[in-house]
Amino acid sequence: MITFTIALILLVVGYFTYGKLMEKLFGIDETRPTPAIKHPDGVDFVPLPRWKAYMIQFLNIAGTGPIFGAIMGARFGVSAYLWIVFGCIFIGAVHDFMVGMLSIRRNGRSLPEIIGQFLGNGMQYFSVGFSILLLLLVGVVYIYTPAELLTGIFPSIGADKKTGMIIWIIAIFAYYILASSVSIDKIIGRIYPLFAAILLFMAIGIMVALYIHQPAIPEIFDGIKNLNPDKEEPIFPILFVSIACGAVSGFHATQSPIIARCVTSERQGRTVFYGAMITEGIVAIIWAAAAITFYQENGYADAAGNGYSAGYIVDFMSKTWLGRIGGLLAIIGVIVCPITSGDTAFRSARLIVADRIHLKQGTIRNRLLICVPMFLVAFGILMYSLSDKDGFETIWRYFAWANQTLATFTLWAIAAFLYRTKGYWHYVALLPAMFMTMVVTTYIFVAPEGFGLLEYYNYILCGSAVLALVLSKVFYSRERKIKETTPIEK
Repeated sequence: MITFTIALILLVVGYFTYGKLMEKLFGIDETRPTPAIKHPDGVDFVPLPRWKAYMIQFLNIAGTGPIFGAIMGARFGVSAYLWIVFGCIFIGAVHDFMVGMLSIRRNGRSLPEIIGQFLGNGMQYFSVGFSILLLLLVGVVYIYTPAELLTGIFPSIGADKKTGMIIWIIAIFAYYILASSVSIDKIIGRIYPLFAAILLFMAIGIMVALYIHQPAIPEIFDGIKNLNPDKEEPIFPILFVSIACGAVSGFHATQSPIIARCVTSERQGRTVFYGAMITEGIVAIIWAAAAITFYQENGYADAAGNGYSAGYIVDFMSKTWLGRIGGLLAIIGVIVCPITSGDTAFRSARLIVADRIHLKQGTIRNRLLICVPMFLVAFGILMYSLSDKDGFETIWRYFAWANQTLATFTLWAIAAFLYRTKGYWHYVALLPAMFMTMVVTTYIFVAPEGFGLLEYYNYILCGSAVLALVLSKVFYSRERKIKETTPIEK
């Protein structure tokens, strides 16, 4: 438990030290009115108090991401701790904070608009399509799991499992249509903070249970290794894609602009954006430790062979350690929280499309004009996942890769902003951008759902490092010209 405890402490210290540094680096100005103050529209630009904005941001970026991802990445043992801690402090929280603050300074612009300003129109058009694709995949994976669990809880609904799933999928979409038709403070602003509190309460309960039971989980001095001997996979890059939420996630960059339209002062940025990410990292650390405990007691190979999914492990550990209350919290956590993340994923996609085509969102008609076609596409993807036995797993894996790829684009854009405004401080984003470039490039070449070229791993790893260096060279060449000729809006 020593390594686990140190990891928790480092995350908290990171918020008060590196988070404060990022706040000073960006240069917040409390006298500047935020978009919620300048352009309130009663729909998306709605002033919210700091605590509520923080809780909504946390739930938006978390859902079950830091739980399921941490459980899947726990097979790599102590290295999962290291990635969550250092990834969260130096990459993920910086990523979320900078995007949120850049959006505030630019009247609540969506992510593709920010990427386009710093990486060019071509990247803007590409990121529009890529962001919408990712958000649709987020919506799909966060509908499928709750629908599957609800079908198991209420087996009498529908003639068979597939029919039951379709009924629950339609019901969830009906909720999404309702949520998309009202302003952010009507549903999201009222009930999402409660669900965020439940997610935190469940994690705190598991943390307390860990200290009470004192399981013999691996320590840093035991070495870094794969805990599943029957499935040898390279830690780099598999771990860095398996654990996204809790370390760094491109999905977060699509969510920060939603809350950027609701904060009432730039001073709230560190709490709302950097703080929410650190909180998610704490949740991920707790569930990684809980998952390692489960695997140690059941054997990772046996757990995988018996089909113990992440949802099963959440339910088992919650009921075992927290009793009936834990079981209830687990049901809420793995059903309600994914639905809320899916909701805000579609909301973010709506805002991206609206910004791109300049369609004001003041009327329900205009909101549904964008939402309904997206819902139909997502429904079609879900029907595919039901028709193919490996459909959902395939969608999940591509979602995970797309998630980290979007984070990579975003980090390059942040590096460009910092280079033009803060000089050598741009390294706080450039080095993570280069690292994540290596992650997503190596992953798509060696992963089974990619090209499956694991036998050429060493060559691919070297090639990805060269690519990162080449991109950095292109980055400097382009940015020097821009810095010399174009004034930058801070």
